Amino acid sequence: MWPRSTLLGANLVRLPMAAAQRGEVALTFDDGPDPEVTPRVLAILAQYNARATFFCIGTRAAAHPDICRDIVAQGHTIENHGQFHRNRASLSGIRGWKREVGNAQATLERITGRRPQFFRALAGLRNPFLDPVLHHFGVSLASWTRRGYDTRCGDADTVFARLTSKLDAGDILLMHDGHSAGTASGNPVVIEVLPRLLTELAARNLTPVPLNSSCKPS
Repeated sequence: MWPRSTLLGANLVRLPMAAAQRGEVALTFDDGPDPEVTPRVLAILAQYNARATFFCIGTRAAAHPDICRDIVAQGHTIENHGQFHRNRASLSGIRGWKREVGNAQATLERITGRRPQFFRALAGLRNPFLDPVLHHFGVSLASWTRRGYDTRCGDADTVFARLTSKLDAGDILLMHDGHSAGTASGNPVVIEVLPRLLTELAARNLTPVPLNSSCKPS
């Protein structure tokens, strides 16, 4: 059940060594697309000329296909975060995982014209039935190196500190464009943290990149 564990199968928790040597990190956003937040995230990324990966929920993508197409058109990648994103997904059997992964694969490919290469489980929680399903669909599991807990914490300073503490080349950072917590002013915390994070990456000579086929875990 531990999100970064490799005991249940291959799990991408860091970028490959070659990417780390190039000073690359991966920015990933979960739980979208969100019609209020995702376009604002895209605008910030464009301002900093940064590329990222969006782990989208199938039903949300189907409700907002134009946002998904904007994500891809702006040079980012869309990956699989499940069709329904139900809290009990980690208790699924083979059939349940096939529906969750397979339906999202079909939904996202239909919208974007590209078949996702990676799957991220809700909160990273899974069971032994997931790995064979991922093999069946030709998808790799991806988790993260560090996260800001930005669905629970609305304090931008705290989220920023969690993402940047011991930050290093090769890290995969987890944020949320869906279900983002609000700050005291009511702003989604990811909107306040992201510009600071991108500025910090530049100061450390780290380049944000999307996940791609060269990142697949061995």
